[in-house]
Amino acid sequence: MAKQENGKIGSSNHKQLTFNLKAVVQETGLKPDTLRAWERRYGLPQPRRTGGGHRLYTRRDIETLKWLVARQEDGLSISRAVSTWQALTVEGKDPLLEPLDLFAPEPTVVYTPLPTPAEIGSTIHDLRQSWVNACLDFDEQLAESVLNQAFALYQPEIVCLEVLQKGLAHIGEQWYQGAVSVQKEHFASALALRRLDALLAATPSPTRNGRLLVGCAPKEDHTFSALLLTLLLRRQGWEVVYLGANVPIDQLENTINTTKPHLVIFSAQLLHTAATLQQLAYLLQDRGIPLAYGGLVFNSIPKLREYIPGYFLGTQIDQASKVVEHLLTNRPPLPHIKRPTDEYSETLVHFQRRLGLIEASIWDAIAAANVPISNISEANSYLGQNIKAALMLGNVEFLGSDIEWIEGLLVNYKLPVDQLHRYLQIYSEAAKKHLHDVAGAPVLFWLDKVINSIETKIS
Repeated sequence: MAKQENGKIGSSNHKQLTFNLKAVVQETGLKPDTLRAWERRYGLPQPRRTGGGHRLYTRRDIETLKWLVARQEDGLSISRAVSTWQALTVEGKDPLLEPLDLFAPEPTVVYTPLPTPAEIGSTIHDLRQSWVNACLDFDEQLAESVLNQAFALYQPEIVCLEVLQKGLAHIGEQWYQGAVSVQKEHFASALALRRLDALLAATPSPTRNGRLLVGCAPKEDHTFSALLLTLLLRRQGWEVVYLGANVPIDQLENTINTTKPHLVIFSAQLLHTAATLQQLAYLLQDRGIPLAYGGLVFNSIPKLREYIPGYFLGTQIDQASKVVEHLLTNRPPLPHIKRPTDEYSETLVHFQRRLGLIEASIWDAIAAANVPISNISEANSYLGQNIKAALMLGNVEFLGSDIEWIEGLLVNYKLPVDQLHRYLQIYSEAAKKHLHDVAGAPVLFWLDKVINSIETKIS
């Protein structure tokens, strides 16, 4: 734990000193309200935050404040003092080291005042909407200001769940509907992940017995849920080793031997990463290490849970930590798990061997018929990997909801839904050409079923 003395908070490696609000007030003579107002309106200084939302100032922050106070004593307004600081910074100069000409013309650099807390709003709904709007406008400074306001009013867990998680879900849904670009979705995700990283760095040392590994299934790159769960568990005192995105199965063995975890937790958001999670779960089961898991795909396709040898964490991430505590305390028996049949294993091998031929036939058919279907490469890749995933998992019906994703992709690129119908017809014809024996029956049956469903929908 860090040692605190006279308002100074020393980091564990003693390389940096930070100061709490009380110490800064004592040293600068500024009132807390003034400090908060300068931070909010001018972005000076920009203190770090503890996990509980309290400000931590560096020595340079204090010197910056003293510099601003000195400029006021020289007769400058606070707004001109800030403009002077910003102008020197833009020129690559350190304001603390530069001599000043108080009679020089006012700098042309201007700041954009941030909204006041009243303008942002104080309810969690207002804060979430303000953060979403700032992200969609690529306004990083405003987005950070909104989060600072949120953390000042609410507990970190509430802000992470109600502003960050739900805000990202809203932006993701807008992207799926074609209303938001993927760049805006990535921008918002990057800001959210950066804030989670900062909160993680401020979490205290563990106080509870039991080491946990948390990560994302192989080929899974969506890290927000796993990182948020890591934060929630650490704030409850657990020792958590966060492994990040796309954890390879072949390297997990060495990690397990090194860390000796009491529980391993992995997330998967898509069908094909649920299949890689299943393979990882078998490895852990052979080693006698319990697995807990969750993710969007297990919420949208509940039957998937019957094929994963582990404990489902539930549909709400804010409840997952309670499930973890129950698992570590009570060690309940593993739920009954279904395994893929031999028929599915044969179909998987058969499909993998002929997938290249199927895709080549699709391209030939589209070229011969001069069919105006775009994004064929993306559709082939996505559908092929998900058919393989469904066969690995043991039930081709898992593909049902993923056709909606392809339809969403077409909508995102402003393409008509009837192109999906034609594409699946061509895919089915190519599959029948190359999957002509009994082993291909599950895939052909599913293709016929989904085509009939779409024909009913568009008729």
